[in-house]
Amino acid sequence: MRFIKTALLASALALSASAASAQGIDDPTRAPYYDSFKGKVVAYVPVAMGFDLTEGWAAGLKEALEPLGIKIDIRDPNWSTDVGAQAITSLITEKPDVLVVHNPDVSSYARLLKKAEKAGIYVVQVNMRSSYSTDAFIGADYVTMGGQIAQRLIDKCSPKNGGSGKIAVIQGVLTAAASAYQMQGISDVLKEHPEMNLVSNQAADWDATKAKNIAATVLQQHPDLCGIAGFWDVMDIGTAAAIKESGQDVYLISQGGGNQSACDGLNNGTYSEVVVYNVPGQARDMANIIKQLLQHKQTPGSTKTTLFTPLEFLTKANMKPGSCWSLPKKG
Repeated sequence: MRFIKTALLASALALSASAASAQGIDDPTRAPYYDSFKGKVVAYVPVAMGFDLTEGWAAGLKEALEPLGIKIDIRDPNWSTDVGAQAITSLITEKPDVLVVHNPDVSSYARLLKKAEKAGIYVVQVNMRSSYSTDAFIGADYVTMGGQIAQRLIDKCSPKNGGSGKIAVIQGVLTAAASAYQMQGISDVLKEHPEMNLVSNQAADWDATKAKNIAATVLQQHPDLCGIAGFWDVMDIGTAAAIKESGQDVYLISQGGGNQSACDGLNNGTYSEVVVYNVPGQARDMANIIKQLLQHKQTPGSTKTTLFTPLEFLTKANMKPGSCWSLPKKG
């Protein structure tokens, strides 16, 4: 008799579960997930808006976060470090939930980023980090990139490979992480190759006109120059123009976020090679880190996460459809 009752109970439970499954089962994690984001504010302070990197990050953050109810507040310093510092100072008072910062150099914002965390704001740095490490950094490993670029120039320009051994570097801002860390990587590799001659290493401050003038002077002084490493493809439009005007055969390796203009430049011969750190991928990584921080609710500054972006070395020979991206059309 007890066996029959047990069997009947089990059958009833099975029927109940079957009926529930037929009607659907709510995911118990959905409500707390979406509740974590309602009414939250993410403030974004780039070095400036209006170019592919910063516009691409902004578009990616908006696409990923705004549908969740998160407001994106952009403060554009327009290349002024002082204005950027003022914007961060104001935001510390306003207390957004997350602050995303693209640092102009390694030191200018360091104290402010620490102050923001102490004020209870999560701080995410993108692609150019400060000397102060915050909750998260998403961007290129510039030391590794520099070493790989140096090796590419050795492969193309060393005397044993038929080159003159003469190379040049055109940096951005000397104190920017993208320049300082990258030069460390380049120097580490070149010191092992005495056959290579770095004839010029100058800063163009991310300016295409300055880059063109620097390159033109170096090319005039060294007509047997074999290769140039430039630290940003937008800036290196000027470098490429100087090479073209000189009539010399110089291998130009540049770098950037992989916008369609980079692939166009490879296709038309502006660049010989472009190192790509994919901007849409960085935006996705930032959005995921932000979502994690808002869900875990840990104390700002209590953990430090680094996500280095995979690098892709593109040439005209290996690029394919989809190698580069385009900004979404506005309106």
